[in-house]
Amino acid sequence: MKKPLPSSGNPQGLSRRTFLGGAAAASTLVALDVQAESAPANTARASAPAPHGKPFELEETTVAELQAAMTSGKATAHGLAGLYLARIQELDRAGSTALNSVIELNPDALAIATALDEERKAKGPRGPLHGIPVLIKDNIATADKMQTTAGSLALVGSVPSRDAFVVERLRAAGAVILGKTNLSEWANFRSTHSSSGWSGRGGQCRNPYALDRTPSGSSSGSGAATAANFCAVSVGTETDGSIVSPSAANSLVGLKPTVGLVSRSGIIPISATQDTAGPMARTVADAAVLLGVLAGVDPGDAVTATSQGHAQADYTRFLDPNGLKGARIGVPRERFFGYHPATDALIEKALVLMKEQGAIIVDSAPIPTAAKMDEPETEVLLYEFKAGVEAYLAALGARTRLRTLADLIRFNEENRGTELPWFGQELFLQAQEKGPLTDKKYRKALEACRKLSREQGIDAVMAKHKLDALVAPTQAPPGLIDLVNGDHWLGSSSSPAAVAGYPSITVPAGYVAGLPVGMSFIGRAWSEPTLLRLAFAYEQASKHRRAPGFAPTADLRPATT
Repeated sequence: MKKPLPSSGNPQGLSRRTFLGGAAAASTLVALDVQAESAPANTARASAPAPHGKPFELEETTVAELQAAMTSGKATAHGLAGLYLARIQELDRAGSTALNSVIELNPDALAIATALDEERKAKGPRGPLHGIPVLIKDNIATADKMQTTAGSLALVGSVPSRDAFVVERLRAAGAVILGKTNLSEWANFRSTHSSSGWSGRGGQCRNPYALDRTPSGSSSGSGAATAANFCAVSVGTETDGSIVSPSAANSLVGLKPTVGLVSRSGIIPISATQDTAGPMARTVADAAVLLGVLAGVDPGDAVTATSQGHAQADYTRFLDPNGLKGARIGVPRERFFGYHPATDALIEKALVLMKEQGAIIVDSAPIPTAAKMDEPETEVLLYEFKAGVEAYLAALGARTRLRTLADLIRFNEENRGTELPWFGQELFLQAQEKGPLTDKKYRKALEACRKLSREQGIDAVMAKHKLDALVAPTQAPPGLIDLVNGDHWLGSSSSPAAVAGYPSITVPAGYVAGLPVGMSFIGRAWSEPTLLRLAFAYEQASKHRRAPGFAPTADLRPATT
């Protein structure tokens, strides 16, 4: 979840955070005379050389390219998995470049890859993910030799009885799950001043573009690992910002789907009304491939029934390099611009580029209720987290001795040295004070969230201006990791879509001092095809993404002309 926007209407004093995804700390580069970089990789400020000077043969390789190599016989699933696993061992585990992004490797990954190679020879591929190496966040259940802990030592040893539905989908599609990624513990819903990417089990994850910078969160490891080419694609989760924020901080494409498009069963929850899993990838096309596999109706998650008639088996068919032509794009400047000049400068260039590509820019198109959502959202999440996490613990049965949120609070207190060395559990304590979901206070807050974010929010502005999408900076560049004081947050645009349960997608928009900046396209419910079309067209016209260089710190020297 995500961190502070100054807000006078927040009685609990909660900072703006990104959950099930926590949003990253943004940097204070406003004080520096650093120019925004928006040119393609061949003209932007040079990134650091490859770690240890060793080129990686799969660097920036797409899903389609990996699939073509296996189809032609030039590569095998076993070989691809082996290359990615070796890279993880070299760059994630130890040494000065260690990212700490992968919390656990799948001991069966190579055997699974071998079986998929044999199946390909005998029957052909199952689909576009057959043999493709994937990483998933450590709050997504797997009933195998790996654990599912949300980064907490409290859940070590509690292996779920079945895979999460999205894992079942991945396995059925022939994906090779390489392992699980580190995250902001409990998807950043534990403390009001946490460091994004830190968990008791996994330690602090780092950003591959500058190792002293936050990877953001809460899908921190999924973001850092995918950016660092430790996998082809990854799966993150979001409640508010936790896919789009780490994707922006790591120069990725991250798509938060409409709530109900992708199942949440088997995912350690925060919010029944805002949680979702979604793709994190280096290209829009790869995100579209993964979304087509993840989407589907799950009898174990009733809300997915609402996706019938909306879900698509193949989202790549909506990708159009001319997709911006004639599109009406709204710019909600109030609240979502103005907190970081260098970030704004990159988005202004993006608006010009989209106009050149034929888009109709409606500027400005404010979301009238944007400043009113924080308080009711916080109230809803506190109630729903307590109910959801206790239901998840109950489903584990004898596989854990913990049954309630109070048990988790007590575990953390009894293990302060490993669970609470840097920050506390203020959100746990506030959630513990809440009653059942039948409370009038909860029902009132939930009604306010839906009205403010939907009919009076996104739906209102898009109907008024006849928009295809809204566009805004996802957030400022990633800030410094600070375990003592926690994240320093400047702003983001994730909340309206998160609270509404509507889709958003972030794409790379350039760099500030070599630090990534993302731009988000936000739409109405079930508008994933439109958002993918727009994001793909912008990506193809801009070509901003470049691989990270594992620099020890950002180059803060003033840019020269």
